[in-house]
Amino acid sequence: MIRVALPKGRLGERAYEALAAAGYACPSILEKNRKLIFEDPDQTVRYFWAKPSDVSIYVERGAADVGIVGRDILLEYRPEVYELLDLKLGRCRMCVAGPEDFYDDPDRLLRVATKFPHIAAEYYESRSRDIDIIRLNGSIELAPIVGLSDVIVDLVETGKTLAENHLTPLETIAEISARFICGKVSYKFNHSEILRMRDALEKNL
Repeated sequence: MIRVALPKGRLGERAYEALAAAGYACPSILEKNRKLIFEDPDQTVRYFWAKPSDVSIYVERGAADVGIVGRDILLEYRPEVYELLDLKLGRCRMCVAGPEDFYDDPDRLLRVATKFPHIAAEYYESRSRDIDIIRLNGSIELAPIVGLSDVIVDLVETGKTLAENHLTPLETIAEISARFICGKVSYKFNHSEILRMRDALEKNL
């Protein structure tokens, strides 16, 4: 039985649809209930829902064999897992965004608000730019509007929320989409089953 960690929310639902189309359907997962673990009737696959940022931890620690996770999580937390396939779901960009008239004064310490401090730090370090990282968990767009930060580093899908708040993408750090990952121990001991699942997913891309 392959244990699959899925992220709660829209991405997880789309990921499950892709897995079901690839031959790994589990009808009970579609029932309206509060269950977290689901098995298919033939017991060849077991699914469970997890917080998106926790999926890679379950996989890395061996509680799940494989999982679906956004590339943003992989870039931020750098878990010890294998990335086997780009599912091309949940496409968006990791961007630096700020006011439409923003000017980066190199003589000033740049204040950056973000949910992704490691990504932000690595990006600006590569540019030899000194920054003050302000870690937030809520609506990141608010920070430059009220003067808490100069810019933000965040995921941008359509840019509509930014535009409505008079902000704009300034630089793209990375292209983001959902990835099919597996744990290193699971890959060693369930190699053929995991690759079979990966290949089945890839055929439906």
